[in-house]
Amino acid sequence: MSNNEETLLEFPCEFSIKTMGKSDPHFEKEVTEIVLKHVPDLYDGAVSSRPSKGGKWIAVTITITATSKAQLDAIYIDLSSFNKVVMSL
Repeated sequence: MSNNEETLLEFPCEFSIKTMGKSDPHFEKEVTEIVLKHVPDLYDGAVSSRPSKGGKWIAVTITITATSKAQLDAIYIDLSSFNKVVMSL
């Protein structure tokens, strides 16, 4: 990380990424595969999902051990490029 990139996070740290999209039986797996490109050692129980009350949407939460701001930025760039993702937090 360069000196001009500031963040309030101290790395490594636990970090939860929440991604939302239309309900699709493959969405959780596809989002997980994107994150795995940047975090190949996800631990058991790192991925959870929850459908919306009406079932139209699904939220996938993946908790990772983040190692840098650059890593998080790359994950969010890849997630936002995926056409099934409507929002990532």
